[in-house]
Amino acid sequence: MHNNKLILAFLGIALMSPLLHAQTMSEQQVDGLFESLSNWGRWGESDQKGTVNLITPETRVAAAQLVRSGVSVSMAHEVLEEAAADNFSPYDHRMTSIGSSPGPWSGDFIGVSYHGYAHSHLDALCHRFQFGTMYNGYPEDEVTEEGCGQLAITAFEEGVFGRGIVMDFPRLRGVDWLENGTAITTDWLDEWEAQNNIRVGAGDIVLIRTGRWARRRALGPWNLAADSAGLHASAVAWFKARDVALIGSDSALDVKPSQVEGYDSPVHALVLVALGMPIFDNLDLEAVAEQAQQQGRTEFLFTTAPLRVTGGTGSPLNPIATF
Repeated sequence: MHNNKLILAFLGIALMSPLLHAQTMSEQQVDGLFESLSNWGRWGESDQKGTVNLITPETRVAAAQLVRSGVSVSMAHEVLEEAAADNFSPYDHRMTSIGSSPGPWSGDFIGVSYHGYAHSHLDALCHRFQFGTMYNGYPEDEVTEEGCGQLAITAFEEGVFGRGIVMDFPRLRGVDWLENGTAITTDWLDEWEAQNNIRVGAGDIVLIRTGRWARRRALGPWNLAADSAGLHASAVAWFKARDVALIGSDSALDVKPSQVEGYDSPVHALVLVALGMPIFDNLDLEAVAEQAQQQGRTEFLFTTAPLRVTGGTGSPLNPIATF
């Protein structure tokens, strides 16, 4: 199940299959991918980290060598405090003390329900269930009102430090942003690699730019849950074959509508549950894409760390790219 040659063979079949190559898949086809792409048991029956296990001391040392110019940029979008079509749960930010009353300090309160389509965050592996289970076969009843008993965000409390790669698909297509409903397929991934002369490999953190934030600035917010560019479910096999450690995008990863019968977010389901791969949602990749263009390279040192929330389903964060 975990032999990369078999996965690459599957990927080759997927590319030739009319059903997979066309941007429609049946519910049954996606159901089958949960078994054929599964990482369950790969790192042991009690594993909590999934594909983050692919980030090793060796990959961290190699990633550190990517720092050459010393230029750093944030990959988090600014905190959004106003409700909008893509922000049903704005940040609650208010001051708790100002100036000399009650003392010579200022303080504030910050609160948010961060899952959705507005706030930059990392999904823990307990964020999604499928067929009554989470990654590695943990039952969904491990998640209670007290939090996640397994696969919580604290599995990544040491942070993420590795080679980041930004795949800028609007630049590949010569546009400012991908139109809503555009599905990124394996053909696109291969074309991007060939044009940029780089190969995604084991332990990498791959970030997909659709141009969502550029579109929002130009045209205003819209309901991304109903209509947005993103990955097609058939592309998930590509990331499994390459042993990617984490994946993310400037939206919520899935193309919407999903183009898969019976699934609203099949990419999220496959990536989190079958692969055990954490997902960065709603990153702002505008600055890192521009810096990659200026630097003449799409790889960089990626660093971030989630909040250590016991039982947490994820965490807001501020990832940094350093070139």
